[in-house]
Amino acid sequence: MFVLAIVYFTDMSTNGNVNLLKKVELLLEKIGLEKIIIRDKFVAVKLHFGEYGNLAFIRPQYIKVIVDQVKKFGGKPFLTDSNTLYRGHRSNAVDHLLNAYLNGFSYEVVGAPIVIADGFRGSDEMRIRIDKTYVKEAKIGSAIALADVLIAVTHFKGHEQTGFGGVLKNVGMGSASRAGKLEQHSESKPVVASEKCVACRMCERNCPVNAITVSKFAAINYDVCIGCGQCIAMCNYGAMVPKWDSSSEILSKKMAEYTYAVLKDKKSVFISFIMDISPDCDCWHTNRPPIAPDIGIAASTDPVALDQACIDLVVQSTGGDPFLKVHPKVTWKTQLEYAENLGLGSRQYELVKVACNLK
Repeated sequence: MFVLAIVYFTDMSTNGNVNLLKKVELLLEKIGLEKIIIRDKFVAVKLHFGEYGNLAFIRPQYIKVIVDQVKKFGGKPFLTDSNTLYRGHRSNAVDHLLNAYLNGFSYEVVGAPIVIADGFRGSDEMRIRIDKTYVKEAKIGSAIALADVLIAVTHFKGHEQTGFGGVLKNVGMGSASRAGKLEQHSESKPVVASEKCVACRMCERNCPVNAITVSKFAAINYDVCIGCGQCIAMCNYGAMVPKWDSSSEILSKKMAEYTYAVLKDKKSVFISFIMDISPDCDCWHTNRPPIAPDIGIAASTDPVALDQACIDLVVQSTGGDPFLKVHPKVTWKTQLEYAENLGLGSRQYELVKVACNLK
């Protein structure tokens, strides 16, 4: 018997009894968080801390509600994200942590420590065998891979390469190590920006297969290189760079396969904030004006249904498809269709509205 996925949704309305923070708590109750949390086990609260200067990230006050509920049921929560492939405020654990604190995600505010999932330089990973079409062995940040429970907290927005960024991107791309991100974004191996190379030999010393030699600048032997991305992680000067040559369709499918790897044999729930719906990824240091009004917050145990529901709510609120309008060459349906085919969830769902007129 086919059972529809349930997506719980609450809009932005409040009253004297229930504010938005309380509504997050109500959503967690509806999706049965107490049945997901395992007493004395580690709970990874996967989110995006926001690139400094981009103000569209989820406010830390919402995260505190989630942390408090996890503690209430006996779990050990920690906030986490993995380092970025590009150079920025989140490309290593030191800058990443400073960026998170600047955006308000301190222990004093949220009540939980931050653990950068793939370590100091983005190379702390676990490999999860999945044997799918594009990814055979996913490279996942160790802290996320080793967590007992995953709560994916997602800012729903547009994305220039996948059409939209929802749960699938937050989990699939956001949980990958630097090497995992390279695998998803690129069909080729790293290249040397020789004008930036200072011949420090960090890449040469840390290449696991001795594919790099340095004289005046680094050179890669592509007959030996395995495309692990370790040189990108180790270079402090941006001289080792990925080649951004994966098509949006393949990227979306790889991202779904990485989501499959993260969620494999792991208890998980998902909550998405459909507000400040910027047209582009939160990884930019600025955010353009929103392409839809603030809509609300939704939660589910089905990541595919949740992403589909968020898309539908945005389309209904605008009377069109703002994602296609701002990124006309990207088909956002690809990631949802492929994720459904992988068995990650269903695009068919029932939207259950959670009212705020509670006593």
